[in-house]
Amino acid sequence: MAWSAAFSVLAALLFAGAAALQYRAARRAVGEGKGRVPAVRLIGALLRDPVWLAGWASNLAGFMSQAVALHFGSTALVQPLLVTQLVFTILLGAAVVGRRPARGDLVGGIAVTAGLAVLFTVPGAIPSQGEPSRPRLILAGLVAVPFVLALSRAANIRRGTIRAVLLGVCSGLMFAATAVLIKLTTADLVERGVAATALDWPGYALAGSTLLGLVLEQKAFAAGSLPAAMTAMTMTNPVASYVLAVFAFHTEPPHSFSAFAAVGLSAVLLTAGVTVLSHSQSAPGRTGEPAAP
Repeated sequence: MAWSAAFSVLAALLFAGAAALQYRAARRAVGEGKGRVPAVRLIGALLRDPVWLAGWASNLAGFMSQAVALHFGSTALVQPLLVTQLVFTILLGAAVVGRRPARGDLVGGIAVTAGLAVLFTVPGAIPSQGEPSRPRLILAGLVAVPFVLALSRAANIRRGTIRAVLLGVCSGLMFAATAVLIKLTTADLVERGVAATALDWPGYALAGSTLLGLVLEQKAFAAGSLPAAMTAMTMTNPVASYVLAVFAFHTEPPHSFSAFAAVGLSAVLLTAGVTVLSHSQSAPGRTGEPAAP
């Protein structure tokens, strides 16, 4: 559990750095006053931007750290720790503009830390590792795909913050799927070898979910402020991952009063902390950069 937690926090830090860099590149790619650019054109512009490429390298290192964390622990353990990504994003945003974190940032960070502490210290709050049920995973995918398509469709007719939030939820769902598929693929590699993994479907599904999540993330960054997009992603990812861990990995959900209470209190603290951090003036997108209309 200790190794899983350590690599989860490292992944969160790397993802935060990637988000800050890619946000700036995405906003520059769409130009001032614009927030809607065809995905192909947006990705083409980003691939020629050295700032975005640096963010991509940080993202890749984050995925590798996440894969190690998921090898040692369950998605219900790893993904909630990625909520600290938003805390790191705020701190990096403050450092970039030469400001000290505001009092609200500290309050939000303390609330997030307290929420995670409650979740990880109360026995039974986090489901233990279990064997994956592939039929249930496929069923979850069949439910999630139409939902993501509907939200993406709704985002296409919205602008600004609402568009960023809708796309952030979509990318958060895709990142939750990616976490599950990383766990399946790494297990295949370790237990069955490269040849067997190449013949199995999780690796290809992983490539698809990662690519789609990346595209949705960049579109969310281009649509509006970074805090709006990051808040949606940050809250959607662990919630979806927790549900998947209970539903598709043959794990026992919390069944004692203390475990239920811990999950509820943790959810309240995390939501409050993320909400406070989402209004931070230190994050990119809150420091004088133009927002999409």
